[in-house]
Order: sequence, then structure tokens, then C-alpha cells
Amino acid sequence: MLEATWIAFAFVLGLGARSIGLPPLVGYLAAGFALAAVGSEIGLDPHDSEVLQHIAHLGVLLLLFTVGLKLKPSNLVRREVIGGGVLHFLVSSLLLTPAILLLADTTWAQALMLSIALSFSSTVLAAKALESKRELRAFHGRVAIGVLIIQDLIALLVMSLTSGKVPSAWAFAVLLLPLLRPVLFRLLDASGHEELMVLLGLLLALVVGGYGFETLGLSSELGALAFGAMLAKHPRAGELSSALWSIKEVFLIGFFLQIGIGGLPDAQALTFAVAMTLLLPLKGALFFFLFLAFRLRARSAFLSGVSLTNYSEFGLIVASVTMPQWLIPLAITVSLSFVVSAPLNRMSHLLYDRLARRLIPLERDIRHPDEQPVSLGDAQILVMGMGRTGRAAYDHLFHKGYRVVSIDSDPVAVDSNVQDGRNVLFADAEDQILWDNLQMPNVQAVIMAMNDEEAKIISTQKLRARGFDGLIVSHAMYKDIARRIQEAGADRTYLTMSEAGTGLAEHVAHDLQTRA
Repeated sequence: MLEATWIAFAFVLGLGARSIGLPPLVGYLAAGFALAAVGSEIGLDPHDSEVLQHIAHLGVLLLLFTVGLKLKPSNLVRREVIGGGVLHFLVSSLLLTPAILLLADTTWAQALMLSIALSFSSTVLAAKALESKRELRAFHGRVAIGVLIIQDLIALLVMSLTSGKVPSAWAFAVLLLPLLRPVLFRLLDASGHEELMVLLGLLLALVVGGYGFETLGLSSELGALAFGAMLAKHPRAGELSSALWSIKEVFLIGFFLQIGIGGLPDAQALTFAVAMTLLLPLKGALFFFLFLAFRLRARSAFLSGVSLTNYSEFGLIVASVTMPQWLIPLAITVSLSFVVSAPLNRMSHLLYDRLARRLIPLERDIRHPDEQPVSLGDAQILVMGMGRTGRAAYDHLFHKGYRVVSIDSDPVAVDSNVQDGRNVLFADAEDQILWDNLQMPNVQAVIMAMNDEEAKIISTQKLRARGFDGLIVSHAMYKDIARRIQEAGADRTYLTMSEAGTGLAEHVAHDLQTRA
């Protein structure tokens, strides 16, 4: 009965939050408070069950495991990511501590821990907002996700230092874990693409990593993160992360319900939450100016900063370990920050367009890591996107004698292709400034080879809008997407799987003719 009530309350209030444009997470917290308010009246005592605590803990472990799966050094070892993440953590913690001391009756140590908890930004909200706008692979999206991972690592360090656990003598054995990476890679290869892969992820995150580290006297959260990080370089790490996403989200509902069930907020908690929400713009402004200091353009700094202008569910996880008595005020604060951040993220591009004239003069007058090309020179063919399809198209046309240039929004992919001798430039195809300034006088054809279907549609529209009358060719996985790309102005759109089958048939026919 109790579990059924949890699910019903979480669904109804989560759906209600989503219907008014807020993240469902806000509804889950509200469901917890609602259960705390009416539980006794409907014959339930939510505090009696330990099931919710276990579900909540599993959700946290899975969250950290999926964070570990994204720990790719190439995306993290960048000055704007490390510098921006660490400096923002330090500066915001120092600035918020005296403010919290003025607002709340607390000690310096507690105020510092609260400021640390509020220095983090929401991985869940930012990732979902960027994904909904198809901007996870854009430069500003990668910067935001990189900073979030840095923050998650800092949060985990804080939790480990304040947990008070004493490691066992066997704890040093974890230093040998990297030796297990080949075994883990083989297990992931052997598990296929369905339920065995999901079970492997659960086994590593919850049993081997979580329970295993706890047995050694170490943080179970650290164990989940460590095993995720060991799989990060596997080609199917992203697939595993996607497969676990929904399970992780369901378990995390238990975490937010548990916070709300802990008790109803009082006047002091509401005052604290409102005050911290009013300080939220300062958090975004600090990110913006730090990114400018690390040589980003105003557009990238603004869009990354907006994505990070919120408080984090990770702050609640830190508080659950270090100061559980502050969970309810922090939960209200996080919820209010989501109420502000959700519409702000939806309007981020419109806001930047309105503020661009004031923000661009703030850029440093140097070469920026997200600098975009002004001219494509004498190139005859432009390839957009340098994944497997883009590289194959580029190499084939280059060997045919055409002058080819490519653009990609992933700086790491750009550097890798340049080292391999290809003419590849960094550019974000969804950036209006690119299309306003780009000179491509000799380009006769454009190949849309990006993975993101919306990016192909937007790029095609922008090319036609600026008067490009050359050939635009794209590929797509599905007929409806192919139709939309052609409606946007493409000359031809090929279905990826159909073309692969045709190519295989042509090879077979050629080999049969050769044998005959």
C-alpha cells in the first residue's frame, strides 16, 4: 500500500510540474512534502519503511556510475572546464558563506558546508535542457557538461572527507583496479546490447562498486564512480549510460521523495530558500565572467553560464551525508532554482540575441578556443560533421581530387582530424553568427553528416536563407526525418540503412562479376 501511494503521488505531481513547464523533479519533491502532510490522515506512516531509503541510495549510486562513464580526459582537461569549475566552486563558496551566516542561525562550519552544497549546478537539469535543444555536442554544451563533472568530483571528495568512515587495511587494493579494465571491457563486449548490458551496469555500480567499496570502509559513492570511470573509454560507454538512464531516474525519484517525507518546511526554511534563489543570478554572472577570462566568446560563455544557473541535486546528496538537518531548506532552494532555470534555459538563445551588443564588447581581444571560421577559402565541398560518415565522405572526395573542408562543433574531434592531415575547422552549425559572417565563395556542394537530425535541418535552412544555391546532400535514419530535411531545402536525402544495404549489394555484385 505504501509503495503504491508513493508511485501515485510522484506520478501525479511530477506530471503536474511537467505540464506547466517545470522539471518533474520539482513535482517529486512536492509529492514527498504532500505525503508528509497527509500520510497520517490516510493511515500511512512514510517514516516506517526502509524501502525508500534503499531505493534512494541506489539512485545516487547509479547517478555517480553514469557520471563516471562520461569521465573522458579529452573533454575535461581543458582550461575553461577545469579552471571555470574549480574557481567558481572556490569563489562562490567564499561569497555565499557570509551571506548564509547573516540569514541563518548557524556556525561558520555549517555555513561553509551549505555554501559548498549550493556551489554545485544540476547535472540532471542542465543535461536535459541541453539535450532537448540538441546542444550536448555543441561547444557551450560540452563546456557546461565538463564543468558539471568537475563539480560532481568535488562533491564526491567533500562527501568522502566528511563521512567519517575509517578505511580497512585492504582499502589500498583499490589502487590495483585499473588492472581490471581489460576484463571489464571484455565483459561489456560479451554482454550484447540488451538486458545483459543493463545487468552488467547494475552489477558494477551497485554490487562491485557500491557494496564492494563499502566493505572496504570506503565510500560506496566513490566505488560507483570509479567503476563507471574505468569503462569511460569503451566505445559503448555512451550506450550503457543511455540504457541505465531511465533506471537511474526512477530510483532517484525515491531520493527526492525521501527528502520531502522528512518533514514540511517552516518559515525559516522558506526564507532561506527565497533568499538563495534571489542570489541565483550572481551564480550565472560569475560563470559568465570566468568563461570570458578563459578566452571563450561571449556567446559560448553566456549559453554555458545559463545552463549552470541553478542549484544541484548533488548538493542535496552532500547535505544528506554531512548535515541532514538542512535537507528540507536545501530541497526548497533547489526546487525554486529549477522554477527559475527551466524557462531561462528555453529562452537562452533569444536572451543572448537581445543582449549580444552589450556582451560581445566584454570578450577578450585574443584568439578564442571557440573561434569560428570567417572564410572557407577555395574549398569546393563542405562536409559538416566528422563522425564516421563525415570522415568517409571527406576522404573519398579528397582522393577524387576535390578541394574539401569540414567543420565540427567538437574541439577534440577537430584536433584529432587536423593531426591526421584533414582540413577541419571548429564551428557550431547552429550559431547564427557563423552563417552571418562565413564566406564560402567557391563551395559548390554541402554534405550534412552530423549525427543530430535537428542540426541538419537548421543548417540546411540557414544555408538556403543566406542564398546558397549549390547542392545540399544529407543522410537520415528515418523517412520522416529525410522528408523534413528536404522540406528545409536539401536536394537529396539518403536513408542510411538503405544506402548501407545498397553498398553491400554492389560489392557482392562486383565480386561475383570478378569471379565469373
